[in-house]
Amino acid sequence: MEREKKPKHFIQQPEFPGGPKELTKFIYANLRYPAAALEAKTEGTVMVEYDIDYKGNVVDTRVLQPLGNGCDEEAVRVVRLLKFIVGKNRGMRVLFHKKAQIRFKLPAPAKVSPPAPQNTGSMQVNYVYTASTPEPVEKPKTNTYSYTVTIGENQ
Repeated sequence: MEREKKPKHFIQQPEFPGGPKELTKFIYANLRYPAAALEAKTEGTVMVEYDIDYKGNVVDTRVLQPLGNGCDEEAVRVVRLLKFIVGKNRGMRVLFHKKAQIRFKLPAPAKVSPPAPQNTGSMQVNYVYTASTPEPVEKPKTNTYSYTVTIGENQ
């Protein structure tokens, strides 16, 4: 009969499902850039300290390093969405304190394509296709085709 392995630490720390990389993915997938911060072109990092209860829920948040223009409130909103897995800590209800740095970076400006040309007149394109046979023949045989494509208004 095997005995259960004792945990490495007396108190088991809460873990986000999937680890730190998934935690970062979750935060930035749910983060919305505040409109006021976009208008003011605010960039930077908000440092948020948060408490996790024995059930894995975020129960309290404090902004340690504010940025302003709605970024602080957005960082707190996203942190409050987090849900952690907490191991059994010998029946004790432990309150954990963690910190998160949430970076707000302005999105890259979208490349604007040039406007479509306006149809202000007409344009005529002529294509000429000539087919000939490569063998030398007494009378060269050639076929000539002429195409006219008119785009736009008829004048």
